[in-house]
Order: sequence, then C-alpha cells, then structure tokens
Amino acid sequence: MTMPQNEFDLIVVGAGIVGMSAALYAQRDGLKTLICDPNPPGSGTTYGSACTIATYACIPVNNPSIFTSLPHLLTSRESPLTFNLLHGLRNPGWMLAFLNNCRPSRVKQISEALGQFLTHTDAGLDPLIAEAGAEDLMVNNDCLYVWSTKAGYEGARNSNAMRRAQGVEFEELSKDDVHQLEPNLKQPIHCGLNFKGARHVTNPQELVERMHKRFEALGGTYLSCCVERCDADDTGVTTYLKDGTELRAGHLALTAGVRSNEIKGSGAEHLPLGTERGYHILYRNDGGLVSRPVGWAEAGFYATPMAHGLRIAGTVEINAKDAAFNTKCTDYLQRKSHEMFGDIGSPDDAWLGHRPTMPDALPVIGPSPTSSRITLAFGHQHIGLTLGGVTGKIVTDLAQGRAPYCNINDFAPERFT
Repeated sequence: MTMPQNEFDLIVVGAGIVGMSAALYAQRDGLKTLICDPNPPGSGTTYGSACTIATYACIPVNNPSIFTSLPHLLTSRESPLTFNLLHGLRNPGWMLAFLNNCRPSRVKQISEALGQFLTHTDAGLDPLIAEAGAEDLMVNNDCLYVWSTKAGYEGARNSNAMRRAQGVEFEELSKDDVHQLEPNLKQPIHCGLNFKGARHVTNPQELVERMHKRFEALGGTYLSCCVERCDADDTGVTTYLKDGTELRAGHLALTAGVRSNEIKGSGAEHLPLGTERGYHILYRNDGGLVSRPVGWAEAGFYATPMAHGLRIAGTVEINAKDAAFNTKCTDYLQRKSHEMFGDIGSPDDAWLGHRPTMPDALPVIGPSPTSSRITLAFGHQHIGLTLGGVTGKIVTDLAQGRAPYCNINDFAPERFT
C-alpha cells in the first residue's frame, strides 16, 4: 500500500503564544511548517492575559487553604472566584481531581515541577523576542504583589516559602516601601513583595503578530481554518479540516488551548481539560497610574500598564466555556479598581477569555497516547504567556525526533491514563 506524501513537516493547531512559538521555532529550525487557526494570531487567551512574564508563578491554584476559604469565595459578592454549581455537578470528576490536588504533599510536588520548568522561561522566550524584533514590547521593571491585611499576608507565608525554595527572588516591602514604588495605590496596604527581574509585555497580541510575520518571512504558512480531527500512522498525520480539506504532515502539534480536546483522534479528547474563565477591563487613559504590574493578592487581579492603557485582569469563573459573558465579574473588577486608584471612571473595554486548565494545575506537554507523531501542548492555565516559548521549543525538539532540552516528565499526558 502506498502511503500519502507529507506536504509539511509539522502542522501546528492553534495560533496563540504556545502555537506560534512552536511554529516559529520549527520553521527557524528548517521544518516546513503550517499553522492552523480560524482566528487571527494571538487573538484568544493570549490577547487578554495580565501580560506578566511570571517566572515567580510556581504556586498552583490548587492550595490547601481552599478548603477553609471556599465557602467565602463562593458566597461573597467581593470574591474573585465565581462558581457555577450546575457546571460543577455536570463535571464531578474534574472537580474531585482538582480538590485531590489541593493536598499539601501534592501542592509541594506541583510547585516543584512548575518552579523547575519556569527556570527555562527566558531561554525559551528571549530567542523568539529577538527573532521577531519585539524587544520594544518588553518592560523590565519587576512585579509587585500587595496585601491589604496582615491576615492575608500571613495566609500566604507557606506559598512564599515555596517560592523561596524554588529560587524565586523577591524583596519584602513595608507599606511605606510600597507607596514609594507606586504612590497612586489607594487601597489599604499592609505590605508587599517585589519580584526582582520580572518583566511584562505591553501588547501580547502584537508580540504574537510579530512572531507570525517572522514565521511567514522564513517561509512558514498560516491557514485560517478549523481542524476537526486527525489520524496518525507510521509515516505521518492526516489532518481533516471542517471544509473537507485533508492536509498531511510528518508531525502534528496540538496547541489549541481549551479547544484542544475537541480535535478527534488526537488523544486529547480523553484528557480532563477544563477551563477557567478570566476577565479583564481596560482604562485607556490611565496606563501611567502604575509603573509595573501590581497584583492585589486578596482581590485576585493584576493592574498592568499597557500600550493602550491600564488593564485590570484576573478573576476565576468556573463555568462552561461557552456560557454567556458574566457581567458580575467585570463589575467586581471595576469596583476593586476604584478601590485601588480612586474614581477613574468607567472602563473602555471588557473581555472574557478561557484559560486551559488541568485538575493538577500542570500543563500537558508530550507525545499523545495515540501516536508519537502527535504532540500535545496545552493546559498552561495562568502562565501560558510565560511558558509559551519554552513549550514551543520542546514541541520542535519532539518534531525533530530529539529529546526535549529540559525534563517534561511531570507534564506527560499519560499521567491521566
């Protein structure tokens, strides 16, 4: 039997920061690469992020404190967490697995895995920033966390100890220190942490668009299309588009975020991929209120100075990915931003996005259980922008038949099978 000829070396499904990083690394490495996405590059979850390169973010959302704080988080009007009970009842397996990963011993393991992986952030991202000529989009001015209460800060001691154990550098700040760095903060301040060396991106979609332009300049192909399924064999992968088109490649990388488990035949459809819906609002004329990203710990959001203004990004809504926009979440962000900065008026923009999240808060990165010719790379929850570069580098290693340049055993898809 004659096998079909491969048109491409690699097909990447999904053009967010993870997918575009993989495509640019692969094309730069000499692989004939096609990237498929029905939407413009970087216009999904990447677009709406808090824009931090969060190398300090080794603390999972899963946390032992959730067992005592959950009643307040679920019932308080002033909570950054919104939970749809019906959605939870429809997905009991995911919820139970999430809670099981809140055990202290498991949280320590997750933190160590994230901490080790985050040490590769700059090595993965910086070559792509240089390749795309996007150095002007990066701001190197640290990142600030603030607590309004002593109780809130005391409750974070274990998390901060885990950060130190993973080599995260931060400076403890008094109330006066915080106000010296960011004098426009008006909410009560007890203390803060300044994460030294942290960076942020002033326009994440522009970053991905520049990567896309460089990808095409190197000979890569971008196809606006919807992938429905794939079928791997000994010599490659056939990809089937919604319009009936068939494409052939030696390897396929699935980097489609929360939609990854919708691609039949990929192996992702059997994994417990969930979604954390996140929101942001934007004040176009207030970008100068802070000089760096400021995370208000108790309120669960960042205020980040952007190219287009001040972005207030955060909250977690546990609900179906296709549920309607929840204005309670953006109303919460507006109220809290007024507590933080005073009366800055109404926001000029509001956005909803979907963080792909596994119940153990670790990404899925590695060969699919169905075929080594399919690489799964999704589930980066809150730190996709941070880990997109290193994940893209690993995808290219696997497509080239090389061992990944760093250890990905903790992220193997098989941990759920």
